Amino acid sequence: MLLTILGGCGAWPAAGQACSGYLVEHDGFRLLVDLGSGTVPRLLERVGADQIDAVFISHGHPDHCADLNPLLRARTMRDDPSPPLPLYALPGALDAVLALDRPGVLADAYVLHEFTAGGGFDIGPFHARTRPLPHSVPNAGVRLTAGGRVLAYTGDSGPSPGRVDLARGADLLLAEATFVNEVPEASRRYLSSAREAGRQAREADVRHLLLTHLHPGTDTSAALAAAQAECDGEIGIATSGLVFDLSRA
Repeated sequence: MLLTILGGCGAWPAAGQACSGYLVEHDGFRLLVDLGSGTVPRLLERVGADQIDAVFISHGHPDHCADLNPLLRARTMRDDPSPPLPLYALPGALDAVLALDRPGVLADAYVLHEFTAGGGFDIGPFHARTRPLPHSVPNAGVRLTAGGRVLAYTGDSGPSPGRVDLARGADLLLAEATFVNEVPEASRRYLSSAREAGRQAREADVRHLLLTHLHPGTDTSAALAAAQAECDGEIGIATSGLVFDLSRA
């Protein structure tokens, strides 16, 4: 299983960066997990829009799904339109982004598979187990298994035992860490910190931790230090262009 970080900014893309978006590949199958603002140009530097096999969206905020629109346009507004793209999302999560074009423009560009968080299903060679995690809108964390390897991704989430359960024994935990140490009171139920991500990685006994969704302008050295204070494992930052081979984890 191969993970390529397309973007890891939270809220909006910093200059030269992109919001949350991750390309996960196994046995020639290409799955996009989230597709936030600025991710499609990053994606198209690596593969063609018609080479994507499916998309999984954790929740409906634009920093996680806004670039679904240009991806679908790139697949359908051409002389040889691509087959409908399977989309996996919570009920209603994609209503806004799919409504950006006038009715019918993208009707043949996708097939929407809505799911209830807490269940499991297959996406190509991946088995996806989902779990509802607390955020300001419904959010689904996902645990992807393929080839004997496990990638866990939180989406955006406040503190929850569910994050530990989702990540238990994973080869790689891709964890939202918007803040460094303390989460502001107004966001405490909905977002997490690098320190909390480190603590949860330790409790879940994951092999590797990547911090993602850092607020633009965050001191990445401070975020790493905060996570390392709680976890002795290997920890990194999800930056655009980073490639992580789980088969070597």
